[in-house]
Amino acid sequence: MSFTKAMDLLRLAEMAAARHMGVNLQDIVEAFGCDYRTAQRMTRALEDTFPAVVTHQDASRRKFWRLPGRSAQMVFAQGLREPELTALEIAIRQCDREGAAEDAGHLRRLRDRLIAAMPAFDARRAETDAEALLVAHGFASRPGPRVRSAQGLLETIAEALKAPLRLAFSYPGAGGAGLRERLVDPHGLLLGTRRYLVAREVGGDGRWRHFRLDRISEARATGASFARDPDFDLEAHAARAFGSYHDDAEYGEVIWRFSPAAAPVAREFVFHPRQELTENPDGTLTVRFLAAGQLEMAWHLYQWGVEVEVLAPERLRRMIDAHRRADFPALP
Repeated sequence: MSFTKAMDLLRLAEMAAARHMGVNLQDIVEAFGCDYRTAQRMTRALEDTFPAVVTHQDASRRKFWRLPGRSAQMVFAQGLREPELTALEIAIRQCDREGAAEDAGHLRRLRDRLIAAMPAFDARRAETDAEALLVAHGFASRPGPRVRSAQGLLETIAEALKAPLRLAFSYPGAGGAGLRERLVDPHGLLLGTRRYLVAREVGGDGRWRHFRLDRISEARATGASFARDPDFDLEAHAARAFGSYHDDAEYGEVIWRFSPAAAPVAREFVFHPRQELTENPDGTLTVRFLAAGQLEMAWHLYQWGVEVEVLAPERLRRMIDAHRRADFPALP
């Protein structure tokens, strides 16, 4: 049995142990993205590997496989895996950012109970690997619509970031020219409406490049390791942009002034991690920060209609002035 199939079987055993009714063929098809014949083979492998598996049918004559008792305890004794711990940590930080303190507290208690049940060495290793992935992701994530990436691409990038390993993939040339092979040293991800890999090309000019994930194809982690740049700070790098798009030529001071009507709402926004807010005597609110990404700024500012004025940069002011509207029924 291959390593991947073994991992799938173990995951299936966890599902059969964790669910009160057990797991049926439709559950397996949805969880593993396979067809029914493959799902049937997986249930046979489950029965062969775990003799304690019991089966039963519900009122609709659907067959379920359930793993009870000591066999279930053996499955759960594995503890928490690094990708699962990473997902928990990301969910906790998102709750913190969105002000959902109660939900964040529940998730922290769940994480702590799971880690406490693990052997100390395994717990430390999982925490170290999870922290590496959190740093790599950079937490530049923003909610809302996003461009879809190739299935499995984020997992491949995460593998390369964690090791770290050089990453090879195909990517269009300038102006959408034909695909060419790239070999890069990956240092992090910028996650937003568009998602970017931050990396340096091997043998290149040493500059940081941003590769759109939706344009990357045939990505694979190579067997070659590299040394991360100790001076690279992904959080500081991400702060050079309003969203996820970076352009050194656009980088500069940004100044917005919100009307008295919009000021109370704008005051609650974090437009940029290093913003400065100024309360003006006339009730308006001025927001200042340094960043690039004027098109993403324009997309956001459009939602505020006539309640916001761009004081700088001039190019951004021209981009939105003709599109300001007074008939929006609500502020963002």
